[in-house]
Amino acid sequence: MHAPARHLQVALLTQINAFRVAHRLVPLRVSTGLTAAAGAHSAQMARLGYFSHNSANGQSFSQRVAAAYPMRGFHSWSVGENLAWGGPNLAAVRAFRLWLSSPPHRANLLTARWREIGLRAVHATSAPGVYGGRPATIVTADFGARTR
Repeated sequence: MHAPARHLQVALLTQINAFRVAHRLVPLRVSTGLTAAAGAHSAQMARLGYFSHNSANGQSFSQRVAAAYPMRGFHSWSVGENLAWGGPNLAAVRAFRLWLSSPPHRANLLTARWREIGLRAVHATSAPGVYGGRPATIVTADFGARTR
């Protein structure tokens, strides 16, 4: 993994959890399944040059996430997703501010039922499509909660 992308993920998770605690919400635990879903989505968007909660094949984000963060065996299951992209040096502070300034993304950060998160940043040196062939950093944060 690109070192700045790894640093971005750690810094963003720290900001998310500090924000949640400041609003009297539980900090989020990192989930292997949600991280896998987020990583696959960020990589696909970078490779194919699109930016959307849906997958390239039109599959909704909840269907995509369910493959890595299954519902089966749980009484309740819910997921949410935040996306961000910027230049190769996208900072965690910038990505976090983008989410705070967007009511649906801010709502995800403040959703009390979330217990887990998967967060993955991907750096592409030459991303096609909406990224114009320029370097880009694409971030996916998948939030989840499952109860038995």
